[in-house]
Amino acid sequence: MKIATWNVNSIRTRLEHVINWLNQNPVDVLCLQETKVIDADFPRQPIEKLGYHLYISGQKAYNGVALISRQPLTDVSAGFCAFLPNLDPEIDQQKRVITGVLGDVRIINLYVPNGSAVGNEKYEYKLRWLKVLREYLQAILKSDAAICMCGDFNIALEDKDIHDQVKIDNHIMASVPERQALQDVLSLGFADAFRKFTAEGGHFSWWDYRTSAFKRNLGWRIDHHYLTSALYERAKNCIIDVEPRKLTQPSDHTPVIVEF
Repeated sequence: MKIATWNVNSIRTRLEHVINWLNQNPVDVLCLQETKVIDADFPRQPIEKLGYHLYISGQKAYNGVALISRQPLTDVSAGFCAFLPNLDPEIDQQKRVITGVLGDVRIINLYVPNGSAVGNEKYEYKLRWLKVLREYLQAILKSDAAICMCGDFNIALEDKDIHDQVKIDNHIMASVPERQALQDVLSLGFADAFRKFTAEGGHFSWWDYRTSAFKRNLGWRIDHHYLTSALYERAKNCIIDVEPRKLTQPSDHTPVIVEF
């Protein structure tokens, strides 16, 4: 089984890139973030024509997540409230969470808030959101052992996940509270699939559009696959595919693929 995660930064803008990539990389499930389109306007037909099933949760101009699967998924739900029914539904107004099951593997596709700048209102929201994510995972772990939690986490967990020209101290996506909040999530029993196979730094999944960042490889590794121990042991490979970032008008992110 191959599962990929990709922040496409607008599915309608990047549709041709996604179609071409799926033709060249027939993964079992592609998890998209930042689709930036309401469900009614999602470009379903070209993807379904390839033989994929679509599960989407979107909103206009912002956020949005989708699961694109070769086989039908079961137990599909969007948002935290599906597993936390007593939660304030306001937390799910931003479409950032979708999950489904393929075989014995539960896939959780996330678009973690960026936070904008350390200390502001959006940053505090990000930290609250990550606390809710931990509660959500605790509920899911009561029934599911093999979990692939993937997506754009907007957090580089280690300094080696960031190019060396960044002054990391108190930098958004690398501040101590953000990293600690993510570590608290991972402490439930999740491990980084990419780091099972690649220990060194210099491997990135996001490059700013500005300052020729991609050409200079001034990137961040913020797109992750985190696996429960039951699945981590089965992982055969995890790679970052930089080719889509070389295209004309690409997303600023590129796919990350894990194989079991």
